Amino acid sequence: MNTITIRSFDMDARGVGHLENEDGTPGKVVFVEGALPGEVVGFNAYKKKPTWEVATMGTLFKESSQRMPPKCKYFGICGGCSMQHLEPNAQVAMKQRVLEDNLGHIGKVKPEMMMRPIYGPTWGYRYRARLSVRHVRKKGSVLVGFHEKKSRYVANMETCEILPPHVSAMLMPLRALIASLSIIEELPQIELAIGEGITAMVLRIIAPLTVEDEVKLKVFADRYQVQWWLQAKGPETAEPFYPEDGDLHYLLPEFGVKMPFKPTDFTQVNHHINRVLVARALRLLDVQKDERIADLFCGLGNFTLPIATIAREVVGIEGSSTLTERALENAKANGLSAKTVFGTRNLFEVTAEDFVVLGKFDRFLVDPPRDGAMAVCQALIDLGKFAPELKPKRIVYVSCSPSTLARDAGMLVNQAGYRLSKAGVINMFPHTSHVESMAVFDLI
Repeated sequence: MNTITIRSFDMDARGVGHLENEDGTPGKVVFVEGALPGEVVGFNAYKKKPTWEVATMGTLFKESSQRMPPKCKYFGICGGCSMQHLEPNAQVAMKQRVLEDNLGHIGKVKPEMMMRPIYGPTWGYRYRARLSVRHVRKKGSVLVGFHEKKSRYVANMETCEILPPHVSAMLMPLRALIASLSIIEELPQIELAIGEGITAMVLRIIAPLTVEDEVKLKVFADRYQVQWWLQAKGPETAEPFYPEDGDLHYLLPEFGVKMPFKPTDFTQVNHHINRVLVARALRLLDVQKDERIADLFCGLGNFTLPIATIAREVVGIEGSSTLTERALENAKANGLSAKTVFGTRNLFEVTAEDFVVLGKFDRFLVDPPRDGAMAVCQALIDLGKFAPELKPKRIVYVSCSPSTLARDAGMLVNQAGYRLSKAGVINMFPHTSHVESMAVFDLI
């Protein structure tokens, strides 16, 4: 077994160290699963390339002061978490370093100020989850949960510390329920979505339920206070089964906004953090009551509707007409339709000419998926060549990928005439390596 000193973390929460060359200089990089910065560990490489290796940790010769016992007994087996062995505040600090490194190395930019991280409860926070279901014939049992680490197999988990306690306590009863159904082989997953006072579960069914199945689901729903939905094909086919009444929604109380949603919709997994995120984003956007704002990648209106409580007008733009129609319904339900406009446009192909047609916006809120907002940034670069007066004076960019944020930040700062005023991390997914972040760009 070789020994190595761990110097840093990578994006997959693996410890990173270097083997020494014969002359004492740093050599091959080694990624050690389970090791923390500052530790000296033995390792066993299972994947070797000319310039790097991936290894599992063996003997721990020197332990980090930030190491802590994982709370979940399935940690290391289940792939849902990768950082339970690291103290929560240290997790946030690591994610901030990842953000700063990406901004510097990829975007060649540095924020003028790093904002205080947004963080909240570290356990029981996951209000959305996709749970896989597998009937293990050899063991005569049903498994419900997340996949094992780097595996297609479902972890044999009886509880889950990142799910709300009432859902964690439901895992074993769920296994027993599914084992009793006629469609045990035709039920591959359960989508969990929790709203205010409602726990919805979407059964992805490939075969129809029998009358006996329906009775069992209704008994379970009454006992565990679950709202069942059934999904026969794509997400758009999901419909409430029992009980059919019940208003699935979440609240943004600071803005008096109630957001209805379907359990298959994209909503943030962490409701506590989402409230703080929306409030901070709007404070940073600094919307004035006479201004016109664009909310790009608006989804169901998570940012659009709060902005509408302040601005003269907000235009929400999304690539799906289904989403923009639903967002308009949400605006109407909140009495905000007079100040909101929703449009359907492919923002991955948007051009400067499109922004000319859309007209002048004072500020942008940009919240793209992992692919980022490269076309939007290029459009702003091009806009500066023939209509610079149409460029927004401030952009607040909410990101779920530090690498694409860094790429886009480089475009905005180095080509579009903006400065990176502020940046900071959002610990939306404690105990995982996911880095959510936010950045503020001001027109120079």
